[in-house]
Amino acid sequence: MINKTKPACLLSLALIGLAGSLFAQQKDYPIQPVAFTSVHVNDNFWQPKMEVNATVTIPYVLAQCKANGRMDNFLRAAKKLDGDKLSEFPFDDTDVYKAIEGASYSMQNKKNPQLDKYIDTLISIIGAAQEPDGYLYTFRTVHAKKPHEWIGSKRWEKEEVLSHELYNSGHLYEAAVAHFQATGKRTLLNIAIKNADLLVKTFGPGKIEEYPGHQIVEIGLSKMYRVTGNKQYLDLAKFFLDVRGPKGDSYNQADKKVVDQHEAEGHAVRAAYMYTGMADIAALTGDTRYLTAIDDIWSDVVNKKLYITGGIGATGAGEAFGDAYQLPNMSAYAETCAAIGNVYWNNRMFLLHGDSKYIDVLERTLYNGLLSGVSLSGDRFFYPNPLASMFQHQRSAWISCACCISNMTRFLPSLPGYVYAKNKNDLYVNLFMSNSSNIKLTSGNVNIVQQTDYPWKGKIDITVNPDKTNLFTLRIRIPGWAKQQPVPGDLYTFMDKKPLPVILSVNGQINSFTTEKGYAVLKRTWKKGDKVTLTLPMETEKVLANQQVKDDRGRFAFERGPVVYCLEGPDNKDSLVQNILIDKNAIANANYHADLLNGVDVINAEGKSAKRQLNSNSLIETDQQVKAIPYYAWANRGPSEMTVWIPYEASAARPKPAPTIASKSKVTASLKNQRMFNAIKDQYEPADSKDTNYPYLHWWPAKNTNEFVQYDFDAEYTVSESKVYWYDDGPWGGCRIPASYKILYKKDGQWIPVKNTTPYTVSKDGFNVVTFEPVSTTALRMEIQLPVDNASGIHEWAVK
Repeated sequence: MINKTKPACLLSLALIGLAGSLFAQQKDYPIQPVAFTSVHVNDNFWQPKMEVNATVTIPYVLAQCKANGRMDNFLRAAKKLDGDKLSEFPFDDTDVYKAIEGASYSMQNKKNPQLDKYIDTLISIIGAAQEPDGYLYTFRTVHAKKPHEWIGSKRWEKEEVLSHELYNSGHLYEAAVAHFQATGKRTLLNIAIKNADLLVKTFGPGKIEEYPGHQIVEIGLSKMYRVTGNKQYLDLAKFFLDVRGPKGDSYNQADKKVVDQHEAEGHAVRAAYMYTGMADIAALTGDTRYLTAIDDIWSDVVNKKLYITGGIGATGAGEAFGDAYQLPNMSAYAETCAAIGNVYWNNRMFLLHGDSKYIDVLERTLYNGLLSGVSLSGDRFFYPNPLASMFQHQRSAWISCACCISNMTRFLPSLPGYVYAKNKNDLYVNLFMSNSSNIKLTSGNVNIVQQTDYPWKGKIDITVNPDKTNLFTLRIRIPGWAKQQPVPGDLYTFMDKKPLPVILSVNGQINSFTTEKGYAVLKRTWKKGDKVTLTLPMETEKVLANQQVKDDRGRFAFERGPVVYCLEGPDNKDSLVQNILIDKNAIANANYHADLLNGVDVINAEGKSAKRQLNSNSLIETDQQVKAIPYYAWANRGPSEMTVWIPYEASAARPKPAPTIASKSKVTASLKNQRMFNAIKDQYEPADSKDTNYPYLHWWPAKNTNEFVQYDFDAEYTVSESKVYWYDDGPWGGCRIPASYKILYKKDGQWIPVKNTTPYTVSKDGFNVVTFEPVSTTALRMEIQLPVDNASGIHEWAVK
């Protein structure tokens, strides 16, 4: 175990527990990250976001954890609070652990005695909830009269499926290591050691041979091994990987042995955490079979399953990866936790291979699909991060499954740990943000100062201040986007493939440079005050997707440097963007707006808006100015229309609806969520009943109830026909076509059934048309009987 006094080397432990330990390991990553405690970020982009996280998000999340029963779970388990009421999910304990982890990182960046004291109080509550043998899982220890259905009758019984007992342990270990590094206190670390020792006694060959249903304990055990030197923790982490598959489910990557997996599948967060764990164990044990598997999986993701925003996980069904090139936009899941997992994984891949392509993916995710997960104010959040919207997406103040919210609190303060890395006398510059950092190389200590207005400008000044003049190599990443390659592979390309110059100068003299694995290599004898200037071509690019991505055909996306852009309603005519077209040859200009969205570059271009007209397939097109903002900043001004992929072909546009009886009507329904109401009159004809590329209205999770939807017309009309297209996401989703429905019209304040002249039909994948004797009315209502075991939904309802 560890000495009670805190050794100085622990102060420099990196976020992933690599850059220093009490024990010298035989094997580890060939490249080591520079600890985030050594990197002091002071730029205009990231520093304010880290400050908001420290002053707003962390206190807010701790308060929400208390308000939503997370602290009470521990108090009840410790018998310090009466009753057996628990919060909603058995993994809710991890929100407290992640908040402690984030608070610990934040306190390393800036001391906060009040927060430190509060965390001490939380840790004492957690310790009191721990059972004598080290078991720590409030949902069982409370002994509720009606136990949660996910936890099973005895320990670990449902671990492979739903209980999340090991998932909770993994986040406990990460929090414990972070807290120990930040404060030198062993309080939480001792709790974690006691729990980890229980796992070592319980699991392994000849003991319980089960795998974690939700991966992350493998990463946590690796960190515990690095800090304590207890090899049993490393052995157990490897066991949890090796015991996985082949008789399990692809949903949690257990349908094959991990070394036999070569494509990304299943739940995207679980997958990313597992691939990260495989990288850790590969580095620490030298097991090259893991490397072969995760190299292949990485290629599969980057070439076939990665959103332009760096998001992963295409479908809400299982929060999972889709098939190759299945990248829908409006229904994109791209969970915030998955983006964070993608950063963890790509960072590990870089530490293994030293190739800039992994940092290219990391950077893309960081500036787009990860950063979009939290509002500019720091107290509103996204769980999924779609690439298109029609008012149905809105940031939440809290989500019952709060994993993404608490994950953001722990990630942002750790960000400086991704800027630099080192390998003996090689110093890697991976990310560009103003900072001052002190780094220890084999040849001696060096202070590095970066000054830049990145990501808005492409000039990066790097001042090198070694303690003494000495020889070492600076490896500066030349981003893929600066070399006309937005991502490794051919999933995305720039429309204009003309290469632009990347200029590197040393002490004012332009320097020719060689590149290795995407890095400009500068090997020289450095002296204090040497200055390197990297100038990257910060052009506004139009990105095209591979033609196999059917959802992006006939469209492009704007990108400038690492930042992906979107069109959002508040910046464009009539607050609409789905109806906009921009010619692929249109000139786009970028200008900085200090007063918009905390300061952003805005892209302007000439475009057109398209509108349908009655009784004609031709569209009405009107010229207009189009504005685009950074994707990460959308939905900070309320729900609106948004799109990342902009049509340049009319066939890809979603024109403004023609003025029909339905489109001019007011919608009401037996639903609280009014954001769904307009979906039924947007004149989008779905590809089939399970099409999620456009909004739809649904009553999930209701079932076997009688529901209604209603049109109140803008005037009295004579109507005689109804057309409805049902939403049905079977076999996996919760909606099916209804058991039956009927149409009623309003007469003298009463609802009267119409006299249908054709039968009511209920079928999938097409319009269900019913005609009836003409009625003059100001309102029409559809009453729907939901199936016994499912909800129902509606894509479109047209009236004639």
